[in-house]
Amino acid sequence: MEFCPECKSMMFPSDGSFKCRKCGYVKGKKADSDSLMSKSSRENRDVTVLEGNVDQGLPTTTARCEECGHNVAYWWLRQLRSADESETRFFKCTKCGCTWREYD
Repeated sequence: MEFCPECKSMMFPSDGSFKCRKCGYVKGKKADSDSLMSKSSRENRDVTVLEGNVDQGLPTTTARCEECGHNVAYWWLRQLRSADESETRFFKCTKCGCTWREYD
C-alpha cells in the first residue's frame, strides 16, 4: 500500500505507477518488478486444487462423535454471527466424517 507524500492519501495503481486520486500526484514504478502486480501474472498463476482428504492439516482434539462413538475429531473456528458474539467451534470425526458444531 502506498501513500501520497503530498497529501497523505492512499495512492492507487494506474498504468504501471501509483496515482493519488485526491491531489493527482504520480509516483513512478519502482525498480523491482514486485511493486505492482501485472495482469499477466494474475492470469498465469497456478491454482492449487485440494482433492482427497483435505482435513489432514487441521488440529485434532478429544471429542465424542454421536454417530460412531469415536473420541478423536478435527476442529476449527468460524465467526458466523456478529463480531461481538463468540466464535462457533466445528468438529469433524476422524473416523466417520460426521460434522457438528459447539456453541459457547
